[in-house]
Amino acid sequence: MDTSRPTNPHITTVDFAPAAPRSLCTDCGISRTSDPKACGRACQFIQPDYPKLERQVHGRARDAAKGDELFFGPYRRMVQAELVPSSPGAQWTGITTRIGARLLETGAVDAVLAVGPHPDDRWRPLPMLVTRAEDMAEVRGMRMGYAPLLALLEPARAAGHRRIAVVGIACQIHALRALEAELGFERIYVIGTPCSDNTTTENFHTFLGLLSDRPETISYLEFRADYHVELRFDDGATREIPFLQLPISDLPGDFFPLTCRTCVDYTNVLADITVGYMAGRGKQWLLVRNERGEELVRLLGDELRTAKLTSAGKRAGPVKGFLTNTELAAGGLPLRRMPKMLRKVFGWLMPRVGPRGTEFARARLEMKAVETVLHLRRAARPKMKTMIPDHVWALVKPYGIEPEPGERREQSDT
Repeated sequence: MDTSRPTNPHITTVDFAPAAPRSLCTDCGISRTSDPKACGRACQFIQPDYPKLERQVHGRARDAAKGDELFFGPYRRMVQAELVPSSPGAQWTGITTRIGARLLETGAVDAVLAVGPHPDDRWRPLPMLVTRAEDMAEVRGMRMGYAPLLALLEPARAAGHRRIAVVGIACQIHALRALEAELGFERIYVIGTPCSDNTTTENFHTFLGLLSDRPETISYLEFRADYHVELRFDDGATREIPFLQLPISDLPGDFFPLTCRTCVDYTNVLADITVGYMAGRGKQWLLVRNERGEELVRLLGDELRTAKLTSAGKRAGPVKGFLTNTELAAGGLPLRRMPKMLRKVFGWLMPRVGPRGTEFARARLEMKAVETVLHLRRAARPKMKTMIPDHVWALVKPYGIEPEPGERREQSDT
């Protein structure tokens, strides 16, 4: 195999085969393997069966009557969390990469599959196979673009790795879980991160150019649960931009692909542990989903500080507004144009009276469910019957959205 980092024998990056042409594809990497036809069994955007995979991974499917499982999938517990001290250069405090490092330090795994920066572009994702704990620092931070992470499964197996960890987003993890039994590994730990809508790296650079007159110096970008985007620059400067003042209306309607606008697994429900931010209110948000997830938390010991989640505000109004804007956008991005003064007023109000904590996370899940139904109904209606799980219909029902004939799989179809 060709590797682009020959100076470090503990990190492998591969020149993959070209991706097979697919519709509704996020290039998880399966189509680049020796068996590209496996996409038909693995893809989240073909015929996902979340109850089956949830039972396979967690021993049970989500229970809509238990806590927030209708929204977030099966879990044992949810907490706010932070790594103490924080890891330098981490996107938040560094929980995800520290778990990977601890797995390698303790010998629990031989390798970690994750995504780092491309040497030519810090924002372009480059799948990496990491075999030394200290090299997990290479995969800290956010990337934007498509990353064929699962194409590393075959090189990992060929290298003799029997126990691995995978750090990935939901569309990657769905494919991994669907094929897990046939991959031949002794054990796979799965550390999931919620996805907050992907786009091409080129599109992302366009977005950065709308945020700053020196976009090439932006070193960090994060959408925070306090309704602000945080930017950091190479010179140490920082900037916070309220969501309502982002130049979303200046982006092309197809800035986010249809796949991301119709994702039904925002919180990565098939991971052993999900590490995100939406319910964290300034801290990270951990969803420990099964015993293997508890094992991952125990690896951090006293380095992990946790606290109870909190919730405030009401989500119904913002979700209804999002629904209206999405309908008016006619397939493009939700419209957000309003007078500058009003944007400033609402930008000040939302962190104070809008949904916060777990209510913010519920709002985002309902918005994603609304997007899924409306965009598929407009652009790919025949796919609705197989692509939309029952829990998505349950999330949109309070907002007057019901399945029309032929849009929902009946019990007799399963």
